Amino acid sequence: MSESTLDQTSAQKRMALICWSSDLDRVWPTLILSTTAAASGLEVDVFFTFWGLRVLQRNDKRVTGTNWMQKMESMVDRGGTDHLKLGKIHMGGMGTTMIKKLADQYNVASTTELLEMAKDLGVRMTPCQMTMDLYGLSKDDLIEGIEPPAGATSYIDMAANADISFLI
Repeated sequence: MSESTLDQTSAQKRMALICWSSDLDRVWPTLILSTTAAASGLEVDVFFTFWGLRVLQRNDKRVTGTNWMQKMESMVDRGGTDHLKLGKIHMGGMGTTMIKKLADQYNVASTTELLEMAKDLGVRMTPCQMTMDLYGLSKDDLIEGIEPPAGATSYIDMAANADISFLI
């Protein structure tokens, strides 16, 4: 084998994902892929931006923001993994309840469990600084064990160094 082939095969594989939505049916695959990749030995970065940033919000934090618009947005789009809803067939909460019940019956980990698993497996979860500013979120509004807030250029670096990159 040539030296460049050895470098490619011995280097740890990396994956970079963007979580831009707080829809349960987008967050679940993001967390399942990131934990599976990390458990398989890949280095994993997940960049949480726009509505996806709400996934990193503490479950017990209801109203966030400093002005009325930010507070109103937080009331409409409640953050935290315990409060995610389906993007499709939500049906006033009935669809979300049914899919969560099915997941429980088939031993599919909840998004809350997957988020904890991701932290335990060393998945680097980075909140978007611009979105934090836009929503008026502080570090105290977010869960512990995540990376410091960063900008879009940081995700560009993550993706540029990744072997696999997803936007879910």
